[in-house]
Amino acid sequence: MTDTKNVRVTHSFKVPADKVFDAWLNPDQAGKWLFATDKGEMVRVEIDARVGGTFRFVDRRNGEDVEHVGEYVTIDRPHRLVFDFAVPQYSPEKTRVAIDIEAQGTGCILGLTHEGVPPDYVERTHAGWAKILDGLNASLSPLH
Repeated sequence: MTDTKNVRVTHSFKVPADKVFDAWLNPDQAGKWLFATDKGEMVRVEIDARVGGTFRFVDRRNGEDVEHVGEYVTIDRPHRLVFDFAVPQYSPEKTRVAIDIEAQGTGCILGLTHEGVPPDYVERTHAGWAKILDGLNASLSPLH
């Protein structure tokens, strides 16, 4: 494996930490924003929300199924979630994603660190997670 980078993204939420945390592990909620794309259709969401449990999201994009898979390493509600992650169609490599959530007033701040990102994918990875966290925020808004 070549030298890899860590990608860090933060996002503020106006809802409590437990609601943000739970949205990562609830299949009905997560299927609406996690790994979902504007032009894709989420056709499968499987979440076994326990340490050692796995997840599988399949987003159909232009007739092609893109699978996002992983395994939960740490689940410390509502503060920390860590999982190994891969998109097998694009790379056999697994990377690690750590999510830390800190209460702030009536809301919270989420910090996401994606470890092991190939240098050529740093910008795309940062933009992708920023968009995903925007989608999470929209899914939690009272008007949604």
